[in-house]
Amino acid sequence: MEYRKLGNSDLEVSVITFGAWAAGGWMWGSTDRNDAVEAIRASYDVGVTSIDTAPIYGQGTSEEIVGEAIKGLARDKIQILTKFGLRWDLAQGEIHGHSRDNNGKPIDIYKFAGKDSVIYECEQSLKLLGTDYIDLYQIHWPDPTTPIDETFEAVQRLIEQGKVRYAGVCNYNAEQMAEADKIVPLVSNQVPYSMVNRDIEQETLPYCLVNEKSILAYSPLQRGLLTGKIYPGYTFQEGDHRAGLPHFQPEFIEKTNALLNKLKPLAEEKGATLGQLVLRWTVERAGITIALVGARNAAQAVQNAGAMDISLSADELGEINRLVDDF
Repeated sequence: MEYRKLGNSDLEVSVITFGAWAAGGWMWGSTDRNDAVEAIRASYDVGVTSIDTAPIYGQGTSEEIVGEAIKGLARDKIQILTKFGLRWDLAQGEIHGHSRDNNGKPIDIYKFAGKDSVIYECEQSLKLLGTDYIDLYQIHWPDPTTPIDETFEAVQRLIEQGKVRYAGVCNYNAEQMAEADKIVPLVSNQVPYSMVNRDIEQETLPYCLVNEKSILAYSPLQRGLLTGKIYPGYTFQEGDHRAGLPHFQPEFIEKTNALLNKLKPLAEEKGATLGQLVLRWTVERAGITIALVGARNAAQAVQNAGAMDISLSADELGEINRLVDDF
């Protein structure tokens, strides 16, 4: 495994970071709790020391599972990345969407990051995670109803209290980052990035490169699409949000699989899966510090970490880039 520092901080994280969204079950169909715990522990055993979660994932379930998985591990050997700013337990801020919890009960989700809410969410997360500090605390989505300075003054207070080590954001544009950065030095922005979704290359990525902010790439496998295991007519489990996404419509799946077929010979030559090759390419891109990858079981987790065992030459990367640019 390789490790990189976030921004210009001394927080070092594993280049493959365990993304614990699916572990919470919510929006991914059902999840087996024991499998999720085993997946996190198996990841740790192969050098994945960083785990990214959020309260909204399973409405506390994911953080609880992470807390269970890290019990007994040396706290200073793992990095916990969690979030705040999506509330389902109060109606305040801007509506983000409607969903159902793991029991099928309808919930309304609000983007809200008022000062008291940020402090409250941090306390809840610390309890569920069973720790007394969070390594990276990230706002989950921009909250247009709360001034950015109010939100990040609360984060600054948590840093001063030792409950949070570093501040980051998710899904922020360059302008929002610059504003938040005036209040508390940001180390990172967590944004979607994959071979078939490179929107951040327009504005966010250049800003982060110039200002020494790390990019944490989420959905680098495009939620499983880039593993090559999805095909037109694929049947998703009930409650799996992917069924309705544009990237999972038959035409896009076919187009993506055509790209993957061109990458297959290189993956085979490297003794790697397509997913591993895609992950390795992702973290070789300029400005991409880490890739967040989920796993439902130990075998998947170990396979994801194996992406870092592949080495790609400049020529090989160039060839992949050419294929991706033609997509």
